[in-house]
Order: sequence, then structure tokens, then C-alpha cells
Amino acid sequence: MIPMTVKVVEAVFDGRRADTEALLGAKMPAAWPGRALVERAFLARIDAVRADPDHRLWGDRVALSREPSPRVIGSVVFHGGPDAEGLVEVAYGIEEESQRQGYGFEAVGASVAWALAEPRVRAVRASTFTWHLASRRILEKLGFCVVATEDDLLGEMLKYQVDASAFRR
Repeated sequence: MIPMTVKVVEAVFDGRRADTEALLGAKMPAAWPGRALVERAFLARIDAVRADPDHRLWGDRVALSREPSPRVIGSVVFHGGPDAEGLVEVAYGIEEESQRQGYGFEAVGASVAWALAEPRVRAVRASTFTWHLASRRILEKLGFCVVATEDDLLGEMLKYQVDASAFRR
């Protein structure tokens, strides 16, 4: 896993695939990530990322394969650094060819462990739909518990949370 940078985000937003691959030192998947996915992941315009990269890109990582010729297999992002209550929210995605191989569990587990070791972080939150079973399995295996639900256009959204005492790897 390598840190996400403003230059990487800009290259992806601008559709500069070769630049993105050069910055990451890894081959990008054919269909991932697209601009829409990046906009949803960061929950902010590129201007907001540029204005405060330390907060907006706090803990964000690109997941790479360990093959001799690395390839991007996904990413783990936080929706900014810790808030006043010591909470952060994590989101993640694994490209389709790499799903169901344990990469999501490994990447999310490493990122959440890092976040919970940070002195300003009290707990980590995550959200996923009830129908997204793979995502739910990752969160639940890591010790996340459902703390709330809400209705969304795509279905019921589960709100999860974990603190250091409940976290499992």
C-alpha cells in the first residue's frame, strides 16, 4: 500500500492513465478507477483536496499487488482526518479481477490498524449497503459492529464502527 497524493488524484481525475501508472509505479486496471468512483470516494471536489491535502488525503492508500510487475488492485480512503470526537470514516474498493482473494480484508485491516494507532483517533466508522455481503464480511471480520441504519436510494445503509478494543485482524 502506498500513500495517495494530490498528483495521483489529479491524474486520475484528468484521465491521465500513463501519468497515474508512472506516479504509482504500477499498472492500472482496465476499468478502475473512473472519475465518478474517485469523486464518490473522496466526497470532495478536487479543489477541496488541493486546498487541504493533509486533511482530505489523511491515511489514503493505493493497494498494489505484490507481483514482480505490480498492478493497482484497489484503494482505501478515509473521508478526511479525525473529527473533534476522534472519529474517521473509511471507504474502500477492490477492482473486480482482484475481488474475493483477501485483498480487501488485508488492505482495510492494515489501514484501520494504522488509524486506530493514531493518538487523535478514538474509533473508525464505515458504511455499506445491506446487500453488499462481501463488504459486510470484511467489516464484521475486523470487529466492526452496526451502530445505525439509514435509508438510501440504493437500499438500506448500515453504519458500522470499531474502536481499538474491538478491532480484530
